[in-house]
Amino acid sequence: MRRQLVVLGAAIVFGGIFMVASIGVAEGGKQDLKADALTGYQENPDISTAASGSFTVSLDDAAETLTYELSYSGLEGTVQQSHVHFGKRALNGGITFFLCTNLGNGPAGTPACPQEGTVSRTVPASEIVGPAGQGIEAGNFAELAAALRSGHGYANVHSTKWPGGEIRAQINDQNQREN
Repeated sequence: MRRQLVVLGAAIVFGGIFMVASIGVAEGGKQDLKADALTGYQENPDISTAASGSFTVSLDDAAETLTYELSYSGLEGTVQQSHVHFGKRALNGGITFFLCTNLGNGPAGTPACPQEGTVSRTVPASEIVGPAGQGIEAGNFAELAAALRSGHGYANVHSTKWPGGEIRAQINDQNQREN
């Protein structure tokens, strides 16, 4: 009898833990991620530039939105556009969503890029553009959030002098370094 009560008590405790965990997942989580320092040294290939920047993003699973703040200064070329890309450190990847653009090529609502300063906004899942060729389909918030949480995304600012990107940094990279 006592053994049955212990087993029943354990089942109730573990069931309660499972329910609380399930509710937390069902409600969706919010998580803040960052890229410590955008520099030319993180570009591929490396770029020697005095420019620098910072990037933070908040993921909201329940709302399926990303709220970001990008700040940068000192770019040697005129700023063309900025994105978050899907790729690991030192490798180039496709665009996942636009941060700003002066080329008119982003989704409606994409702000213009200042020559230096800060850009911030909330991006809905509908503005995730891919890259489908790397397994993130347009609008797929869950896939992009998983990539960013695992350190497989980077913020990149492109300029006329360095159209492939003048400054860059990995987001949520466990091996961040200012180089």
